Amino acid sequence: MIKKFPHTFVIIFYLIILAALLTWIIPGGKYAEETITVNGIQQKQMVFHYTENIDQWWQIFTSFYKGFVRQAGIIVFIMLIGGAFWIMNSSKAIDAGIFSFIGFTRKIGHYRIFRKSGVEPLILTLIWFMFSIFGAVFGMSEETIAFIVILVPLAISMGYDSITGVTVVFVAAGIGFAGAILNPFTIGIAQGISGLPLFSGVEYRLFCWVILNALSLAFFLRYAAKVKRNPESSPVYALDAYWRDQHLQATGQINYFIPRSAWITFALICGVLLAFSWNYPSTDLKIGNIAMASIPVIPVFSILYALTGVLSLRKSVHFFLLHMLLFTILFLIVGVMGYKWYIMEIAALFFAMGVFAGLALQKPPNELVKLFLEGVKDILPAALIVGLAGGIIVILEDGQVIDTILYKLSESMKGLGKISTVGFMYLIQTCINLVMVSGSAKAALTMPIFAPFSDLVDLSRQSTVMAYQFGDGFTNMITPASAVLMGVLGVARIPYEKWFRWILPLMLILVLAGFLLLIPTVTMKLEGF
Repeated sequence: MIKKFPHTFVIIFYLIILAALLTWIIPGGKYAEETITVNGIQQKQMVFHYTENIDQWWQIFTSFYKGFVRQAGIIVFIMLIGGAFWIMNSSKAIDAGIFSFIGFTRKIGHYRIFRKSGVEPLILTLIWFMFSIFGAVFGMSEETIAFIVILVPLAISMGYDSITGVTVVFVAAGIGFAGAILNPFTIGIAQGISGLPLFSGVEYRLFCWVILNALSLAFFLRYAAKVKRNPESSPVYALDAYWRDQHLQATGQINYFIPRSAWITFALICGVLLAFSWNYPSTDLKIGNIAMASIPVIPVFSILYALTGVLSLRKSVHFFLLHMLLFTILFLIVGVMGYKWYIMEIAALFFAMGVFAGLALQKPPNELVKLFLEGVKDILPAALIVGLAGGIIVILEDGQVIDTILYKLSESMKGLGKISTVGFMYLIQTCINLVMVSGSAKAALTMPIFAPFSDLVDLSRQSTVMAYQFGDGFTNMITPASAVLMGVLGVARIPYEKWFRWILPLMLILVLAGFLLLIPTVTMKLEGF
């Protein structure tokens, strides 16, 4: 008899219990910034002190509440996204877009260049690099949750599975995040703390980004081709029945129409965009902290919206809603690159999209609320998982054991050679990231310790930053402590254990590749190192 694998909620509860047990075994400790004198020069350093042990036991149950409070932003973000997309798709707009897209791919698939391999791998590759660039440039992470609702149904309709839809968004952005060409939230903070020029060494990091993407994309496309040939080979084939049923129900049941309310909504949005164009005539776009240009991007996008909106309305309200979704994503990019938007602003943007979609569909207020609540109900398990996973971090932080673990690991590195030292730093950062997934917090905690330590062993601080960068990036895609991962899997309806088994080989490849890419940073003379 095959034993049933525990539910994701059960796995998280077990991990919280394990974290609580560690607080009974590991002594408490805390790093504090102190001013010390070295050769007559005062310097600020992070100094470790043992503290009174804070055992966690009944806190196992309070950690759930604290986890929900800690991850409240992402939880609300997920629920707003779910409600907004439910309203939009009540008209089958996304299905209409998928059918139109499939028709387009079939047409270009007749060209000789695509007859053998098909056009789908090219489409997946282009989507992959788009999200990988987003991850590498501005650290896209939480934002990927919003795209799962679009890409998973698209992948299913193309003959793939939900893992394909998640991978082409979440893993692609994760590889970009690990490559971190110009990510201000990881590289920017780590280099700033280490006293290095901002985004220096970008040439070698770009090389690493290309290598990591090549390895991951090859692994992904091989899997996608296998599922395309034999859909039942997918580990989530049975679970994807939910998405396939939605796809089949929509087929042939789309009633194309253009209500007057759609034109009124279009005019209302144009008025809103006109006001924004007046207030924000120019936008300073940035990649990371590097200014690109100051251009009238909002007025330009507003004009494009008005011109193309008329064309979409002449087809049907479905294509008008898809047109609205496209420009929502475009304005999201502008907001992130020009105005430092985060999940609050992005959630508000998608919520507004849902409200305007309801108005365009001529939905009465009560029905609009009903649809929104149905969407929230459908997405609620994903939001719950995020809150529960936050309890793991709460237990470890309240028990004051994370700093002690870091201190013991850093002490064990003394006396190692350069390659061994940078490799051990990489291992430490990787292990820490399994429980502390915040890249910014980890940089603030570890870099004040590792940067001066690298000077003592004649190791480049840039190498230390690279070890942090890789250690911070890869395991975000596998650790259940990641609220983003659990949210993505919840939205896609993929059980954690199936995701773990699928992605584990890729993780092993990436971790090994990360170590090999660190070796040249200590054996070769690289630009910025």
